Amino acid sequence: MNTTKPPIIHLNERDNVGVTLVDLDPGNLIGSDNLSARAHIPAGHKVATRRINTREPVLKYGQIIGFASSPIKPGDHVHTHNIELRAFTRDYKIGTDIRPTELLSERDRANFTGIVRADGRTATRNYIGVLATVNCSASVSRFIADAFNEEDLVDFPHVDGVVALGHATGCGMASDGEGFDLLQRTMAGYARHPNFGGILLVGLGCEVNLVDCLLENMNLKSSPLLNVINIQTAGGTKETVRQGINRVRQMLPEVNRVKRTSVPASHIILGLECGGSDAFSGISANPALGAAVDLLVRHGGTAILSETPEIYGAEHLLTRRAVNREVGEKLIARIKWWEKYTSNLGGEINNNPTPGNKAGGLTTILEKSLGAAAKGGTTNLVEVYRYAEPVSSKGFIFMDTPGYDVTSITGMVAGGANVICFTTGRGTVCGFKPVPTIKLASNTSMYQHMKDDMDINCGLIIDGKATIREMGREIFQLILEVASGKKAKSELLGFGDHEFVPWHIGAVM
Repeated sequence: MNTTKPPIIHLNERDNVGVTLVDLDPGNLIGSDNLSARAHIPAGHKVATRRINTREPVLKYGQIIGFASSPIKPGDHVHTHNIELRAFTRDYKIGTDIRPTELLSERDRANFTGIVRADGRTATRNYIGVLATVNCSASVSRFIADAFNEEDLVDFPHVDGVVALGHATGCGMASDGEGFDLLQRTMAGYARHPNFGGILLVGLGCEVNLVDCLLENMNLKSSPLLNVINIQTAGGTKETVRQGINRVRQMLPEVNRVKRTSVPASHIILGLECGGSDAFSGISANPALGAAVDLLVRHGGTAILSETPEIYGAEHLLTRRAVNREVGEKLIARIKWWEKYTSNLGGEINNNPTPGNKAGGLTTILEKSLGAAAKGGTTNLVEVYRYAEPVSSKGFIFMDTPGYDVTSITGMVAGGANVICFTTGRGTVCGFKPVPTIKLASNTSMYQHMKDDMDINCGLIIDGKATIREMGREIFQLILEVASGKKAKSELLGFGDHEFVPWHIGAVM
């Protein structure tokens, strides 16, 4: 491999900008034709490789990422000061890029050691969850879970822990409609998640999202491993905590009675997320994860791309991979929903990137989306799901979620994701119990600075020390190992208790 970094990289022959791989100062050469930088340009930012006239498209990845707001000369720094967003037509061409997926025979598929539940679903972890139905019961849920530390669980070695999941809603909202449906669907997804061996639902007793209402609407049935308690009927905080602790203790022996067995990789449902991105995310970590997704799909597994506002501007590349018109139209409908939703709230779907993204070299949501979509690999888009809907399809699928990382992943976990891969260029720290989260760094500098948080350094691609395909194979292997019980860095640090954030839609009343 070439270990010498060139000053810039061109991602597509159509591009009129390059991405700087090193900091450039005025006069530094940036190409073989004696083109030099006209200003200081930080690594990861864009430099013009030819003249771009006002209102002319700026091209990266061979796609439009914005339009020049003023004349841009070769060697100029191309960023927020000279790029603007303008409306333009995207040709969705539904299904024109579909191709047969070369699935491996069952004999040749990879395996991992998972926990097979009685209903046939496969878990990668084995937690007991204390799930608050409303914010008013969040603290009591925490008090119950906090009674169980490592010492208390020493006699239950197959139980990964007792985790409380509280949230900020559940009341002060309409008792029907999309927002209420989203919340109940999310909570039901967690209550049913195979990574929970047992669940204790904790309600207050007078909230909109009543425990009994949740059970009835979501077809959940109470049992020794799906227990319910209300603070008001139990006798207040202390009595609820006492009863809750006892109920969890009664669950422990049964939840501990599991064994890991060899199961095919087709039982993996992988959630894909990128947060705290930089310009290298779309060049290294995201396409490397996409290569791992292609491997997982070939082995019969499922991968979920999400964050609808962060595929905005790249959705036409996904619709071209849709297996049929219905799937393509579903994705377009979600984009149009978001355009209307954000407009009604006085915002825009392109209200992005974040300040950290911009500091890392990303200029527009179109640029960010094109890099983010690379996480989905190259196989066909087989289905589009609404937020927190149970995922049943095999292959590459899309779930409609916000771009906010914790809310997006909450939806994917509710849908059944049992492993998460999270790419980052700035260094996002988080975890999502009961599901393990693998962190993929987009650049070597951040990886070395935050080694305790990052699982894999995809910056080796930028450094010329690894190919996208090689990194994809390494990611796929780590997915199998983590699904088999190896702890990801975020798990070793104890993350995951505070990242349950259901999507809140509607008025708070």
